[in-house]
Amino acid sequence: MDPDEVKSKLQGLAFGNVLAAAARDYKKEVIAKEKAQAAPAIHDEVDLDELLDDPELEKLHAERLAALKREVEKREVLKRQGHGEYREITEGDFLGEVTCGDKVICHFYHREFYRCKIMDKHLKALAPVYLGTKFVKLDAENAPFFVAKLAIKTLPCVILFKKGIAVDRLVGFDDLGSKDDFSTRALENVLKRKGIIEEKKKDDDDEDDETDMSKDRRVRSSTAYDSDSD
Repeated sequence: MDPDEVKSKLQGLAFGNVLAAAARDYKKEVIAKEKAQAAPAIHDEVDLDELLDDPELEKLHAERLAALKREVEKREVLKRQGHGEYREITEGDFLGEVTCGDKVICHFYHREFYRCKIMDKHLKALAPVYLGTKFVKLDAENAPFFVAKLAIKTLPCVILFKKGIAVDRLVGFDDLGSKDDFSTRALENVLKRKGIIEEKKKDDDDEDDETDMSKDRRVRSSTAYDSDSD
């Protein structure tokens, strides 16, 4: 056999052995990496089991449940006090209603005034959302004493009470762009700025409650009160 041919074959065998060795080494490296990756997962499972029996975690869980229970009880107390709904009250109820809560919104209205009906719609939508504030309404014609004492001249008039004290008011739609088609969100923002309702903690992605009432309907006149108009 030609010496050069023998040399070429030997070199080819040597190169083949090198490739085979490299392949074996690569396979070993891959297996080692897979084992290394699997180890933390097993370790995590062990740690999770330990955490489930951790007395500190159990304590936190118990505290959370207790806080939720207190919140539910608080909401029930507020509901018994008239929170969570938009209610009609009488002149005889008025003092008791506005003095027994930290925050109270009272709408003095006239049943024939169109704008009072618009305000009713939006306050009714907000009442169940802001449980920490009481929402009530009082027919101004049937409450002459408090209408005079509170110097109410224009309806709708929404008076804001904190701890029984009238701290602010919305007269007509002056704070709402003086337009009939304001949204519930617009009223909500005004009430937030005045501090009579709290910022909601939950995700607030509800659509604005736009009124579908016509702008060109006239407010009926009254001999006792002026109705706010555009």
